[in-house]
Amino acid sequence: MSDKLKNMQWPVLGITAIAVFVIGYIFIGSSNGNSTTPSAPVKAAVAAQSDNNELPSAPDFTLPDLEGGQRSLSDYKDKVVFVNFWATWCPPCRAEIPYFIDLVSQYGDQGFVVLGIALDPREFEKVSPFVKQMGINYPVVLDKNGVSNLYGGISSIPTTFVINRDGKVVDQIVGSRPKSEFEKIIKKWL
Repeated sequence: MSDKLKNMQWPVLGITAIAVFVIGYIFIGSSNGNSTTPSAPVKAAVAAQSDNNELPSAPDFTLPDLEGGQRSLSDYKDKVVFVNFWATWCPPCRAEIPYFIDLVSQYGDQGFVVLGIALDPREFEKVSPFVKQMGINYPVVLDKNGVSNLYGGISSIPTTFVINRDGKVVDQIVGSRPKSEFEKIIKKWL
């Protein structure tokens, strides 16, 4: 390989990586128009909670699960739910999955559930093998309908919305956290 080609290799790889990132960001943030009834962005409502604690209701949705069925948020009525937006290729998402597995094992019989929403738009076929490999013990659905837009759009993953037993969004967690922080939140709402 000539020196000229070697010198061009790294800038070309860098530009390609940036292009892939931008295309992925655009694709994940877009909706195909098949989502359920739109609601006001939940993120803004949670961030702007007033002193009287007027919490937004969690937008309901129905998405395909990994067994060929359908799962709805309303299936988990009267439970504390972590609605977790994640992707198989996301290192912080991978880091928190073992915490969720442990927490579901520990608090699942008390009414806690994680509902994983995979945002692997062009790689949904990778989700099921990944779930099996990781030993995920909670339901995982595929966001084929742009449900993330119902929650104000997801600009960073992992993003987890905490839904209380009344179906209200009580918290939004952007990024991974230590298991102990997740556990404090669960205990607060159980």
